[in-house]
Amino acid sequence: MLNRILNVMLLACSLWAWSSTLVAAQPGPPALELNVKRVSSVQDGTIYQIASSGIVAATPAVVWRVLTDYNHLADYVPDLDSARVVSRNGDQVTVEQLGTAHFLFFRHAIHLLVQVHEQAPNKIDISLIDGDMKVYRASWELIPSADASSTRVMYNATIEPKFYVPEIVGESLIRKDIAKMMTAVLLRVNEQK
Repeated sequence: MLNRILNVMLLACSLWAWSSTLVAAQPGPPALELNVKRVSSVQDGTIYQIASSGIVAATPAVVWRVLTDYNHLADYVPDLDSARVVSRNGDQVTVEQLGTAHFLFFRHAIHLLVQVHEQAPNKIDISLIDGDMKVYRASWELIPSADASSTRVMYNATIEPKFYVPEIVGESLIRKDIAKMMTAVLLRVNEQK
């Protein structure tokens, strides 16, 4: 029975990877560089290191406005149900986020309370205060082109969920979620130009 379940999971992951390749080959969404690496932790969990970036035809100021409009992130970021500023003190912002992780037919609610440190005009550091992650550190960095007509948007993160993520598909699931988030952010920036 367990072998059957594993075979079904492997088939589903293969079909997802195949369909993702077809979607990526079609014109439209911005091109992304994305790397997800699984690193085992000492506490029997799994830590994932994420490095992603994409270029958008907008100034860093436009990208900054989109990324720091925390109360409207859920309007366009997939699987983010709500986001709201809890408090602000200068360049320190506390943000609460509620979202959903999906795996095949299963759904898992995710709650995060994070501390955001804005370093205008080009860096945002995010760290976990509380929530459904053991580890959550992330940063956004904005690098303007020489003529400032476009911006490389970089997102890097180290995460370790408190909930179970099947090791065999963990990297693929996280890669898919980060690709959806990055694509949504870059498309939103294009809309705001």
